[in-house]
Amino acid sequence: MGRLKRFLSNPKKYLSMNYFLNHFIGDRLFLLLLNNASRIKNDKFYLHLFYRFGMKRKLDLNNPTTYTEKIQALKLLNTNPLYSILVDKYRVRDHVREKIGDEHLIPLIGVFDKFEDICFETLPNSFVLKTTHDSGTVIICKEKAGLDLEWARKKLVSSLSTNYFYRTREYPYKFAIPKIIAEKLIEQPNSESLIDYKFFCFRGKAEFLQITSQLNGKKYVGFYTLDFQLHEFQTHESYFDPTLIKPQNFENMIQIAEKLSAGIPHVRIDLYNVDGKIYFGEFTFHHNGGIIHFNPPIWDVKLGDKIIIPNISNSK
Repeated sequence: MGRLKRFLSNPKKYLSMNYFLNHFIGDRLFLLLLNNASRIKNDKFYLHLFYRFGMKRKLDLNNPTTYTEKIQALKLLNTNPLYSILVDKYRVRDHVREKIGDEHLIPLIGVFDKFEDICFETLPNSFVLKTTHDSGTVIICKEKAGLDLEWARKKLVSSLSTNYFYRTREYPYKFAIPKIIAEKLIEQPNSESLIDYKFFCFRGKAEFLQITSQLNGKKYVGFYTLDFQLHEFQTHESYFDPTLIKPQNFENMIQIAEKLSAGIPHVRIDLYNVDGKIYFGEFTFHHNGGIIHFNPPIWDVKLGDKIIIPNISNSK
């Protein structure tokens, strides 16, 4: 904490490359930054630190060229009020229903303002609890009798009290309305978890996807072409599931992703495919917060070329 305070008190002194490399690059300080994010009010300044810690290089917001730089730029530009609805796991349902139909929504069991509002006695034996305003707070309950209610309460209450915007400066989350939703538990036959198909769309056109799955307790993450072949690039976290096969209605998934992404410069559309039934997952505007280490690195540039954004030098 002492080094972080010294840096914030006189950032110009410590922004030299040598000092930064010797004293500030590292996972521990990155974690300190995230945990103290709300103390830094200037969004541009925060993104410069966020990118430097995460990517180990300087961020150019005046002339962003790479994919990871442009994701940071989009954080400052994605101020459309609709986007705040699209990242809200409850309010987005009406939008999805209008665009692709109710049949692609995971059945909703209930929506709650606080944990104490949940009547567990009336919930089915299996269900999923999610907070609507952040990324990753999900409780999967396969058997209600075995659910640790105190653990669930702490996890959900902590999420409800956190504004996800401050850690990554993703504008759509800034004015989120924290709630808890309960959904039907959808399970994938012969799989330990739902296979998540994440379509990367640029101006309404799907270009590639990331697939995440789990097998024998191991998480698999890989990038694929729309021909369902391994992509030319991967990332530091890529591991390939050897059991993956192309769904028979995969073309329908592409069509749904493109329909949902129409009119948006860049967004990731997450879908599930269970026994041939396609379910909507979520909208993600800034994949992994824009901290992605491509292999080979040239793909950071190639994918950056697909995002068209205006000059942001005079933005927030």
